[in-house]
Amino acid sequence: MTQHNAPKPDDRSDNAEKLKSMMQNTKENMEAAEETMMFADGKDKEAIKAKNNRRKDSMESMRSEIKDEESSC
Repeated sequence: MTQHNAPKPDDRSDNAEKLKSMMQNTKENMEAAEETMMFADGKDKEAIKAKNNRRKDSMESMRSEIKDEESSC
């Protein structure tokens, strides 16, 4: 039996909403990490700080992408 995998249509209509949801999840992860950091030792604290800094960078990129998506609609 032969399967034909047709490409999915390029539907970007909900990209901004998906990005907003991703930002909310990232924010919640950052807050949870901050709480965890209170109980972490030095090495783990540094790893959490570094990860949260990367999350902040990601959120800035997502904000920019949201603006682009909303302006293209």
